[in-house]
Amino acid sequence: MTPVSLLSAAAALHSGARLDPLKLFLDADIVVQAIMAGLLLASVWVWTIVLSFGFRMASLRRRSDGYETEFWKARDLEAFQAGAGKADLPLSRVVAAGMGEWRRAAGQKVDLEGARQRLAVAMDLVVAQEAERLGDRLNFLATVGSVAPFVGLFGTVWGIMAAFFQIGQEQNSSLAVVAPGIAEALAATAIGLFAAIPAVIAYNRFSHRVNAYEARMQRFADKLHASLGRDLESR
Repeated sequence: MTPVSLLSAAAALHSGARLDPLKLFLDADIVVQAIMAGLLLASVWVWTIVLSFGFRMASLRRRSDGYETEFWKARDLEAFQAGAGKADLPLSRVVAAGMGEWRRAAGQKVDLEGARQRLAVAMDLVVAQEAERLGDRLNFLATVGSVAPFVGLFGTVWGIMAAFFQIGQEQNSSLAVVAPGIAEALAATAIGLFAAIPAVIAYNRFSHRVNAYEARMQRFADKLHASLGRDLESR
């Protein structure tokens, strides 16, 4: 036998022994197939959220930087808010809440301390609402990260049960009979981990970014509160 034929035979043997995920899926029990398909769909949705949320937060940070810089440069905050302040930004909505309460307080004689408290409450409510809105889609990542491994484990348990049932039916406990069914069952756990690991990492990372942006909105609101409070004092 020539060296070329030996290499060809070895390659064919290696190719035949290679793990084929598609074959594992097609040969699996219908219940295990359903679990695998559900976990794969969950994984696709996880990555969709990861990519879209990552781009969204990057854009939000960039636009907020520009808005905040221009806002504190403006000499007339009301005029600025009437123009550039209409941008679809959480910071803009914090300003709108603060300016609205400030206008109501400035147009009449009111208790200064009470007006300050109402200013703070109005802006704090918007900060909390915007932070909740930003983190709303992260709940799916948390759910997948905590549930997917157990769903995959259920598929594995079901597949192993089916493999042992097959042993009983064929009266043959050889490894050649058991191994394929167990491999198909273990694939469900592998797919569950494949969906859960990125979901957990992304959830932790994005939760930190949402918390950081919430803290930024709170600092902005505090600074605006001080500015509007000084204006009320001077009236």
